[in-house]
Order: sequence, then structure tokens, then C-alpha cells
Amino acid sequence: MSAQFFSQPIGEIGVEELASRLASTTDGVQLIDVREMSEIAIAHVDGFEVLPLSEFNSWSEQIQTRFDPDAETLVMCHHGIRSAQMCQWLMQQGFTNVKNIVGGIDAYSILVDPSVPRY
Repeated sequence: MSAQFFSQPIGEIGVEELASRLASTTDGVQLIDVREMSEIAIAHVDGFEVLPLSEFNSWSEQIQTRFDPDAETLVMCHHGIRSAQMCQWLMQQGFTNVKNIVGGIDAYSILVDPSVPRY
């Protein structure tokens, strides 16, 4: 993923709403975590597909076949910066319902589930 300037507004979802959605159903929702595998080893939320940004070249060409561009897609990282970049890129690829998880897994640990380790 290049360091180009992104300007499209990004939809957002808070970690409390994410927890509520995860507790009920994730049918029709695509969950993507863009953190590195070393970060996932420390803390993760079940149900997310891991697509580390550092491995962009290995998965980017299959994004349209691995995920439905019209399905709701929620993207997480540590604090919300990398996931915002991913959201912008997904929108540029034609994804129509992308939301950044505000505060990332750090906020999830603080506000939802303190058993998820912080780092």
C-alpha cells in the first residue's frame, strides 16, 4: 500500500457497537485485522481475517475474490490509523460499505474486554 494521500470520508464503528454485533451475529459482515502477526499473537478478537499491511503484495490482488465488495466490512488495527488506510484502499477498490473500528484493539481492551492484553 503506497503512502498516497487519501481523502474519502471513512465510515466508523465504535468498539462497543462492534462487541454488540459480535455477540449477536456476524452474518454478512466481513472482519479484517491489518495488524502484524506478532501483534495478533499478543492480542486478537476472534472472527477477524488477518491481512497484515506489511504483506500487502501477497494478498492485495485477491481482495475482490476473497471478500464481497458490497458486504459490510469492518477493519481493525492497534489504534485505528492503519485500519483507516486500509478502509481508504478498499473504497478505492470498489468496496461500498467499509467502516474503521475507532480506537482499534487497544480501545476494545480498555472499553469492552480487559482480558484482551494491551501492548
